[in-house]
Amino acid sequence: MEKKIRLAVIGATGSVGGAVLDVCSRFPEIFEVTALAARCNAKKLAELGRRHGAKLLCLTEPCAGWQEDGFECLTGTKALSEIAEDDRVDHAVFASSGVAAIPALQKAISRGIDVSLANKESVVVAGPWVMPLVKRQWQLRPVDSEHSAVWQCLRDAPKEELSRIWLTASGGPFRDFTCEQMKDVTPEAALKHPIWKMGPKITIDSATLMNKGIECIEAMQLFDMPAERVGALIHPRSQVHGMAEFVDGTLKMLVSRADMRLPAAAALAWPKRLAAAEKILPPLEPSQWDLSFREIDEKLFPCYAAARWAGRVGGAMPPLLVGADESAVRHFLNHEISFMDIAGIINDVLEKYSGAAPKTLEDAIALVGEGERAADELCIKRRNV
Repeated sequence: MEKKIRLAVIGATGSVGGAVLDVCSRFPEIFEVTALAARCNAKKLAELGRRHGAKLLCLTEPCAGWQEDGFECLTGTKALSEIAEDDRVDHAVFASSGVAAIPALQKAISRGIDVSLANKESVVVAGPWVMPLVKRQWQLRPVDSEHSAVWQCLRDAPKEELSRIWLTASGGPFRDFTCEQMKDVTPEAALKHPIWKMGPKITIDSATLMNKGIECIEAMQLFDMPAERVGALIHPRSQVHGMAEFVDGTLKMLVSRADMRLPAAAALAWPKRLAAAEKILPPLEPSQWDLSFREIDEKLFPCYAAARWAGRVGGAMPPLLVGADESAVRHFLNHEISFMDIAGIINDVLEKYSGAAPKTLEDAIALVGEGERAADELCIKRRNV
């Protein structure tokens, strides 16, 4: 009998963390949940810990005096690095948002354990300080559905045979809107994604297609590809999640149902494949396949255009973009700026920056904060006009 894979899940209370834990519960003969971490939801974290038999719990922003009977409890962001270096952990899953877990990610990769990654900021902001630490091919495996699809298309292909990468986007709830209609979009309408159930921030990023632009930057880092060889297409049915085009003109695409448990299972079990069709959900039948695609209109989705530009320019632009978007989306959700103001605010932040490119990880993380503060100021000015 093979030894179980002992997992730590950082971001356990979120939607991706939930998908990972669902996979673990369906394949208990393969996976053992050792550690769970979250930001501040102590009640849910404890419930998950008991359900999955975890030994160690961590809250990065706990309430005073937090403890849970029956668990080893850690607190603070530095504790994430302790989890990454714990010899009871064979595989670390990073499913949280933000930059707090980046040092722990570096520790896990440097230690040589397998890592499944669903944290965009870790690569978009910190890629130059994370990717060189990877010790072997596919030690770092993507969990986001689009990057997982590309990765699965590339599993056995030499890099020199790869010509281009395509990610897909559902297009969100406004893919068929006009520019005039976009001016009247409300937070309530933008939070109704037609395919995926996600948190508020990522749902708005999906509506603006900022998430797809950021995912293109992420793909550049993960697969070591220049901006001009990474693209995205609108695919309303969300059946094809990513494509790899090769130098001989052939194309591989990954087709599956839109369910985060599938890319999670692929990352957790690699190089094997789990019997997900039997234990999670059945595959799409050929009669259900819909392979229709269309180009992204950058005038209709200026946030996507801003992210693509930031990816091409590089340097300080990606971390500034991440910070500015964080602020602009927050102000939009608070009804303080309009939907189309989001892109305007972000572009203003990027255009006004005159500083240097980051030389260290600390510089890059500081630029995220600088972008957020600059966008806050612009949002307040627009609100007061």
